[in-house]
Amino acid sequence: MLSVEGLETRYGSVTAVRGLALEVSEGEIVGVLGPNGAGKTTTLLTVMGLLKPSAGRVRFLGREITALSHERVVAAGIGLVPEGRWILNEMTVRENLLMGAYLRRDGDRALRQDLDRLFEIFPILRPRQGQRAGTLSGGEQQMLAIARTLMGRPRLLMLDEPSWGLAPLLVEEIMRVLRHLNEQGTTVLLVEQNARQALGVVRRCYVVELGRVVFSGTPTELRQHSLLTKAYLGGAGRG
Repeated sequence: MLSVEGLETRYGSVTAVRGLALEVSEGEIVGVLGPNGAGKTTTLLTVMGLLKPSAGRVRFLGREITALSHERVVAAGIGLVPEGRWILNEMTVRENLLMGAYLRRDGDRALRQDLDRLFEIFPILRPRQGQRAGTLSGGEQQMLAIARTLMGRPRLLMLDEPSWGLAPLLVEEIMRVLRHLNEQGTTVLLVEQNARQALGVVRRCYVVELGRVVFSGTPTELRQHSLLTKAYLGGAGRG
């Protein structure tokens, strides 16, 4: 579904991503792990067309999208839940959700159906439709951010640090939701620093350091890699 080849993205004279390659097949949950500053967020922003690469290419469903605008990438079927949520605080929960459907042209009935479906997935949002989004808790805001992106009906859902700032029980709930969405047909690319939680849901993972992929494989293979286990799993070993 998604193929990133030889990607290089710079911020001025600083190269944040260098020669990065990854693939996501339809129906997968794929993880991208790594420390702060590794280039994970830059990779997602480049895929979304918010940053332009200096080299490499991005293909989605067999079509090259490297030079497309952000709006055309969204229209092609990719949605991003950004790090920090970026909720529109002064707007209501319902208004935030409808903003996620801004590019859609399939009518009010389809929007209502999708709202009902998302309220089933995120039942805590239904009674808060008229509430200002900025008054929600951190966990509720993260659920709103995911639901807002899903209103765009993405084929590929990309999430940047969805566990950021959340209590462990809320992180577990977010991961449960991602598994459910995947079972319902949404392909997921998950960027996370919380490696233990991410490895509980992904089928394959990449580890990124200094803008390069240093590991690619299954969660089991990562757990068997002693140096990477020490770096990202606290030296816990297998299991």
